[in-house]
Amino acid sequence: MTSTFQKDDFAAGFSQSGHHSPQQPEPASPTYAGPLSFMRRPYGRDLSGVDVAVSGVPLDLATTYRPGARLGPAAVRAASVQLAELGVYPWGIAPLDALNVIDYGDCWFDAHRPWTIRDAITAHARTILASGAKMLTLGGDHYITYPLLIAHVERFGRPLSLIHFDAHCDTWPDEHADSLNHGTMFYKAIREGLIDPARSVQVGIRTWNSDFMGVRVLDAPWVHRHGTAATVEEILAVTGDSPTYLTFDIDCLDPAFAPGTGTPVSGGLSSAQALEIVRELDGIQLVGADVVEVAPSYDHSDVTALAAAHLAADILYLMRHQRPISAS
Repeated sequence: MTSTFQKDDFAAGFSQSGHHSPQQPEPASPTYAGPLSFMRRPYGRDLSGVDVAVSGVPLDLATTYRPGARLGPAAVRAASVQLAELGVYPWGIAPLDALNVIDYGDCWFDAHRPWTIRDAITAHARTILASGAKMLTLGGDHYITYPLLIAHVERFGRPLSLIHFDAHCDTWPDEHADSLNHGTMFYKAIREGLIDPARSVQVGIRTWNSDFMGVRVLDAPWVHRHGTAATVEEILAVTGDSPTYLTFDIDCLDPAFAPGTGTPVSGGLSSAQALEIVRELDGIQLVGADVVEVAPSYDHSDVTALAAAHLAADILYLMRHQRPISAS
């Protein structure tokens, strides 16, 4: 068993521009104490020399069933702090040894003026991406991926491949450009040329849509029948070497593993399946990612937030191995 103490970068006067390991010696604080930033990274808005900026978008105004995802970023951050004391399994190394990661805090938007929210999230993302840093975003409901994609496509100047883990396809028709709906944003994204459906894949789907808009769907029964290795092989075959955005809706997991979400659907992936798939995606050209739809009010013993924190940490590992991708 490891010590319950870990390095406290806040107490040490952490330098935002340096590359420091969370396993360095004193000063230390207990794993269960201290500031609840993502993996104990420093909070800050100075993006100089930053490789990845973790930020939250505490929105749940676009939900269609149970609200509560506005509290998701805080819950995932709290669940992540224990992950800072060890190298990330199964590689035995810490992504933070090779990446300068900060917790950028949360995106500000005016919840009382919902028609301004899309542009506020897009502006938040533009600021981070303009620095050259990548984004790992904590939701919030899944609508947030739409304005994040707008900013990423502006940055890279081309439609992106999408790897989308979810119980829902989120491509149901929506002809209202200003609507806030976490079930229609990829319909808009495809129609607006933000993502290339021919190079995109959805994993874990188990709700019906009469038109999946050309996206390759590996539904939950397909994953259960064919296994994680075949799933990874298919994802890599579809996305190829395209610049890719990864979005993980936590309700991709079965409610047994992720009860803390707004629209749970039975028959989903296990935590083990999802983590194994994500960990094997080293070959993708990842330009950004998010983990969304954690709603801690419905959680039990923080299992949903913990699964989301582990997935986010694994996504950081994927970012550690990326080749530079030219922007427009």
